[in-house]
Amino acid sequence: MKIAFQMDPIDGIDIDGDSSFRLAEEAQARGHELFYYTPDKLAYDRGRITARGWPLTVQRVKGDHFSLGEERVADLSEFDVVWLRQDPPFDMFYITTTHLLERVKDTTLVVNDPFWVRNFPEKLLILDFPELMPPTAIARDLGTIRAFKAEHGDVILKPLYGNGGAGVFHLPESDRNLSSLHEMFTGFSREPLIVQKYLPEIKDGDKRVILVDGEPVGAINRLPGNGEVRSNMHVGGRPEKVSLSNRDREICSIIGPRLREAGQIFVGIDVIGQYLTEINVTSPTGIQELERFDGTNVAGTIWDAIEAKRA
Repeated sequence: MKIAFQMDPIDGIDIDGDSSFRLAEEAQARGHELFYYTPDKLAYDRGRITARGWPLTVQRVKGDHFSLGEERVADLSEFDVVWLRQDPPFDMFYITTTHLLERVKDTTLVVNDPFWVRNFPEKLLILDFPELMPPTAIARDLGTIRAFKAEHGDVILKPLYGNGGAGVFHLPESDRNLSSLHEMFTGFSREPLIVQKYLPEIKDGDKRVILVDGEPVGAINRLPGNGEVRSNMHVGGRPEKVSLSNRDREICSIIGPRLREAGQIFVGIDVIGQYLTEINVTSPTGIQELERFDGTNVAGTIWDAIEAKRA
């Protein structure tokens, strides 16, 4: 197959942790032809959806992990699969790429389905499953957030469309910084904030469960670094081997059919204790850590699902 990757600049990635690299590596091993471009090179041009990019070859050599062919403008309808793999922020630039990619769906499989990526923001999709999530409020209004904190005492405050642990604050019951934080956030952004009851189970880790076409294939546990409440690996979280619990499987059985119906082939959910906290569909990570811990070929499972849909 002909495969295009829409992703952030490939020269700066960590080949030992980057899921996009692992997906490209597995595709190449299967004989698929790779093409790479950055999201700013995506365009609508007189009825065609195009991207200015390069034929791509990858290899697992640090500092020399890719090579590019001659730059060309490609019509995305010529590809069998296009991967939507750039990282958030989930802003209007990101949203526009989903609108453009949606226009090639009659000829090309876009993974994950861009219509539902646009309509499934990670911290909003969980609202469809209130029985699985911790007490939560989403608001820009300080009065609403203050009332939530007064009721629950110990809370987590974060930007609604943030990622990688950026801007996450733990506000214990004695904390008096809510108004100042609200002033800071609303001073540079128009997006709402999300506030959730603090889950003390975070000390035991934030579990990332990977689903492929709606089915769980494994999990890793992410432990917060010293002095941190955040367990994201971007900010020093430490991954460790973990098994899927009965609760994890129950959560997946509830949300999996919805993800499968919406064309969300590669998804990473976050579970703290008994609660689902996020459903990551934009650019989930965790493939390489899970493969190392479990000795499985998760990237291969993802490509099996894609190849079956293109058969």
